[in-house]
Amino acid sequence: MQGVKFQGSKVQESRKLKDYLIERPKPKGIDVLCGLKHFAIITYAVPSERFQGIFPERFKLDTVEINGQEMGLISVVPFIDVDFTSAVFPFPKFTMGQTNYRIYIIDSETGERCVWFLGTTLDSWTLVVPRLLWNLPWHSGKVSFDCTFNEVNGLYDKYQMQTESEWAEASVDLVQSESDLFEFPGFPDVESALVYLTHPLAGFYYRRDNKLGTYRVWHKELVVKPAKLKSANFKLLSNLGIVKEAEQKTPYSVLIEPVNEFTIYLPPTIIG
Repeated sequence: MQGVKFQGSKVQESRKLKDYLIERPKPKGIDVLCGLKHFAIITYAVPSERFQGIFPERFKLDTVEINGQEMGLISVVPFIDVDFTSAVFPFPKFTMGQTNYRIYIIDSETGERCVWFLGTTLDSWTLVVPRLLWNLPWHSGKVSFDCTFNEVNGLYDKYQMQTESEWAEASVDLVQSESDLFEFPGFPDVESALVYLTHPLAGFYYRRDNKLGTYRVWHKELVVKPAKLKSANFKLLSNLGIVKEAEQKTPYSVLIEPVNEFTIYLPPTIIG
């Protein structure tokens, strides 16, 4: 948990999604298939020094230059797990609200762009499995969504999420319109930014026993659309000093996809 390492380049390079799409690794064992409904990515750009000491020296902050300043990006990702079930065997299906918190980093050992996972809130009794069996940084929370999706234009007339949680109380109010545009300062084009924000397939984190853990997921291209933030309050980000409360009103970007499908490869791996 030393100082922040920087990505090093002044401008994010051009990326094509086709270079990052891979065949789905065949699920086995206890791997999980789930749909993610009301999937949003609310991202903030903040000075790189605020990430000091959060992750090990193995990882570098994948910075973006905005107005001449090196910035790190952190996303809040709320959604509802729907049809959460085994990817291999017949198994009961679960539905539960969830909110993830992730920082964009580079694994210096492999060069892979990935995320540092601060943790998640989960609204389900099944929390006991990842929390106790695998020591994942998952926390209990009551997550509620109030959304109105317009089937005609494919946009949200209303998107509200609220989480009651001792670890990460949260609320967000989003809206979409036909006039919303993709805007990604620090990237050469929209596709490069969307690869960065939507396509990390590996995550690293500190387990609850402080060992380093990792997980992998797979998904197709995420078909997101831009949105606007009406209000937000993410207590975890302000408590950690990463994104101040006043700054949470002005995100770097907001993206929404009504539903997608992820494969999650389990169990997570302990690195050290």
